Order: sequence, then structure tokens, then C-alpha cells
Amino acid sequence: MFEKIRDIFFNRRMENTVEENVKEDIFLIPISGDIINLDDVPDEVFSKRMMGDGFAIKPENGQVFSPVDGTVVGVFPTKHAIAIRSNFDVEILIHFGMDTVNLNGEGFTVYVKEGSSIKAGDKLLKVDLNEVKDKVPSLITPIIFTNLNGKSFSYTIGKVIAKEKNIVIIK
Repeated sequence: MFEKIRDIFFNRRMENTVEENVKEDIFLIPISGDIINLDDVPDEVFSKRMMGDGFAIKPENGQVFSPVDGTVVGVFPTKHAIAIRSNFDVEILIHFGMDTVNLNGEGFTVYVKEGSSIKAGDKLLKVDLNEVKDKVPSLITPIIFTNLNGKSFSYTIGKVIAKEKNIVIIK
């Protein structure tokens, strides 16, 4: 019995300690799907990293969550892209799909506005994939670090679930 209680206490204590140490730099996966390299994005603006480096996700649903604690610094009028400044001073652009700007917001529901304070895991956007998928060349969603402010990042390619931790690491 004592061992079980000790293990429970130890595990909680470890979780709290780790959470306190990395809380500020946490990065959650914003969309469920498959992470791919920007080189495989069918748009040169992203694949040639003209807006910044990052990765992309082939979404399996249209739910988009904040990857970080921070502030929404931009919501495009066409609702297809949201820009965030994290509390650890990294700027992130989530751009849902290719040529989705041409839909003028059709099929998109935004849950935040410019200036909103957000927490990692907050719902940002919902995209009706059935309404959008046949109207654009691709649903691949680039996640771009427009300004890393001297930090670096790494990520793991493969299947991911929204709000999953430790797939994208920013140092």
C-alpha cells in the first residue's frame, strides 16, 4: 500500500515539476493528422520557406487549437489563417489549406479575434472539410514560425493528435 501511495505522489510531483519547468515553452499539436515536411507542401511560398520555416499537417478534421499560450496578433478577414505571438516570443502562422483565401471565409468558423489572449489547447478555428475540400487544391496546413527570435525547433514526422505534446520542440 505504501509503495502505491509513494508512486502516486512521486508521479504527481514529477509531473508538476516538469510542467513548471517547461510550461512557458510548451507547444501542442494544433490539428490532428499527419505531420509532413514543408518541402512537400504544394505551394512554393511555403515549400521554399518564404514566410519562415516550420512544418505542415495533412488534417484529418477541421478542428484547430492553439499550440501555445500567447496572443492572437492576426486573424485574416478570409478566416483561413491565424497569427499568434507566443508568451515565449515566437511568432506562429497557422494557414489552413492552399488557396483557401479564395473561399472568402466560406466553410470557416473563427473562435478568436485579434488581441485575444489564448492558452495552449484553446479552440481557434473550425473548418468544414466537406464544404471546403473540393474547392481548393489541398487541405495541407502549414504551421510557420515567422519569427523564432533566436530559438530553434525540431519535430517528428508522422501521425499526430491535436493537443499532443513533445512532437514539436522549441529551444
